[in-house]
Amino acid sequence: MLMKLFISLLLLTLAASLPAQTATNSTKAAPFESEIKAFQRADLTSRPPKNGILFIGSSSIRFWSTLTQDFPTLPVYNRGFGGSQISDSIHFAPRIIIPYAPRQIVFYAGGNDINAGKTPERVFGDFTNFVAIVHAALPETRIDYISIAPNPARWTQVAKVKAANKAIEEFTKKNSRLGFIDVFSKMLGPDGQPLPDIYRDDKLHMNPKGYELWKGIVAPHLK
Repeated sequence: MLMKLFISLLLLTLAASLPAQTATNSTKAAPFESEIKAFQRADLTSRPPKNGILFIGSSSIRFWSTLTQDFPTLPVYNRGFGGSQISDSIHFAPRIIIPYAPRQIVFYAGGNDINAGKTPERVFGDFTNFVAIVHAALPETRIDYISIAPNPARWTQVAKVKAANKAIEEFTKKNSRLGFIDVFSKMLGPDGQPLPDIYRDDKLHMNPKGYELWKGIVAPHLK
């Protein structure tokens, strides 16, 4: 009898501890949470202008440190967070996209998605979801997608990159509030290979010469 009572008390104690353990796990910070909080802290003292031009996406946006100097007459601002995928920008849209009410979004993401094993179809689907979510809240905001770049470090994925770019480009042609900025073809040399002098040593991220190239490609698309 005493043994049964002991076992019953033990089971009750274990059951009582489960909610606390679940709560502890639920408080674990989501990926990129620290970067997003840093943006929000910065907004408290220097909030981007409404009706501005928001550049958002993965590391190629994050590392564009000369963005404001490159477009000095335009209200551009940078909210790139390195390593991110399209789904991450969707997840954080209520915090670092929608509140700004930008007139235009210049979006670069998708390469990390493919590198993580997502199919071109999934990348395309995520982009259409991104558009739907943004336009549900900001129906007049223009969204221009920068094509996934032909990075030498990920050249084995180039067929998937081309497929994702093509699907997204065709989709943008059907909506006047969307645009497609082709950097892919302009980052290739006459031999069809990535230009060798526009990348850092990691063969993944661009050096200043690469961003100078992007500046000239992107500028005509800014409204």
